[in-house]
Amino acid sequence: MTITEETAAQPAPRDGAGDVPLLEVRDLHVEFHTREGVVKAVNGVNYSVAAGETLAVLGESGSGKSVTAQALMGILDMPPGRIPQGEILFRGQDMLKMSAEERRKIRGRKIAMIFQDALSSLNPVLSVGFQLGEMFRVHLGSSRKEAKAKAIELMDRVRIPAAAARVGDYPHQFSGGMRQRIMIAMALALEPDLIIADEPTTALDVTVQAQVMDLLAELQREFQMGLILITHDLGVVADVADKIAVMYAGRIVEQAPVHEIYKRPAHPYTKGLLESIPRLDQKGQELYAIKGLPPNLLRIPGGCAFSPRCPHVQDICRAEVPPLVQVTEQDGTELTGRGSACHFWKETIHG
Repeated sequence: MTITEETAAQPAPRDGAGDVPLLEVRDLHVEFHTREGVVKAVNGVNYSVAAGETLAVLGESGSGKSVTAQALMGILDMPPGRIPQGEILFRGQDMLKMSAEERRKIRGRKIAMIFQDALSSLNPVLSVGFQLGEMFRVHLGSSRKEAKAKAIELMDRVRIPAAAARVGDYPHQFSGGMRQRIMIAMALALEPDLIIADEPTTALDVTVQAQVMDLLAELQREFQMGLILITHDLGVVADVADKIAVMYAGRIVEQAPVHEIYKRPAHPYTKGLLESIPRLDQKGQELYAIKGLPPNLLRIPGGCAFSPRCPHVQDICRAEVPPLVQVTEQDGTELTGRGSACHFWKETIHG
């Protein structure tokens, strides 16, 4: 039986999560027209996120994670970008059919995004207080005084020390971890229903990464927001996500509840990512690495895009694109919320 992410049985969300998805992505395609040809960055992505639920989207650089997020937010450069087909349903309404003004009202107020490079995302010549207050001035019509007060409140909420004294400071006067907290504060400013966090712990040390992820999880529980966490680091999401979607060459190749994917991956690519994580019980051993490189999206190989790097490749893998199918136990019992786009998923998960 063939499934897609939006129709697969979903794992039980965290307490307070609703039954109706906040966001549904259906058969989304994104391509870029360049002098060299058409770059097919996203090739039929499907997933959904409910209130209070966290979806982690994983994959190497170039797998289509961030491009999908930009399409959701409506911030793709078009041209050269183009969305030839697909639906992005927010509370049942297709945002791709909305006018630019209608999407602008949703962006920031209903759906917010945390970008991966806080220093380049913040304006270096404006104080952080001014940039935080801008959300209230533009969307709510607040006065400068009211906006400043709300900016201080936000900085306190994300635990920036001496917020009242530092509200007039500039981005370069904050550490990397503090700048990322400011980005989180900006995303939270209007209490959106959904936050997209694009590599929120990039370039941060391990201790600060943990602090940022704990803060995100705490604020999500407080506001019952949906969260899409985009990352290439499986170690970051273990204690935060409810479910995981693994992307490769613009497609979702595996989906699963978070703990299931760690215990029994059902796709060779996912298995390779897990084996690449350093482990304390393997001290002194050579770290595993997936051989080869992700495909050139101008020339995605026929069949399974992972086949040139897969250690278990067969002739069928080079000839036929594997559909995302329901994963089952050996006795045929369906595994809730599990799907794999591999011709030999049974050998991977049960072998």
